[in-house]
Amino acid sequence: MSTRAYIGLGSNLGEPARQIQYAIDALAVLPLSKLVSRSSLYRSPALTLPGSTPQPDYLNAVAALDTALDPQALLAALFQIEHAQGRVREQRWGARTLDLDLLLYGSLQWQSATLTLPHYALCERPFVVIPLLEIAPDLTLPDGRRLREIAEALGAGDLQRVSA
Repeated sequence: MSTRAYIGLGSNLGEPARQIQYAIDALAVLPLSKLVSRSSLYRSPALTLPGSTPQPDYLNAVAALDTALDPQALLAALFQIEHAQGRVREQRWGARTLDLDLLLYGSLQWQSATLTLPHYALCERPFVVIPLLEIAPDLTLPDGRRLREIAEALGAGDLQRVSA
């Protein structure tokens, strides 16, 4: 049995468009999984936190995957893809070659030491909500909220669509 999962992709180092394409290609060959769709690429400014070092803008996208991998196995596969592209987890919200977030796994609401579903900040980030809305315009979140209404309330902010 397959579950629809949505993966957030982001990069602001090492040719970000190439990094995201690598991740899309890697998702397409995950075992027990099928890549269903991907959004356009979107550019967004890096989060600026007090005391943080300025960073280049991010490129972001969202991919839909039908998978029979359980959430923890899928998360482990995402970490392997990141690692293969040189991702080093040194600083929270720091610059990165590749960031893959498991946003949604069907209608599962779940929390463990390593994973929260839906992703804890999904509804707060235009660079996730807008690309997700592009590929899942009728999506209703596990808590019953409609993604379209969240997107309308959140707005696009500084997000710019850069490619289809």
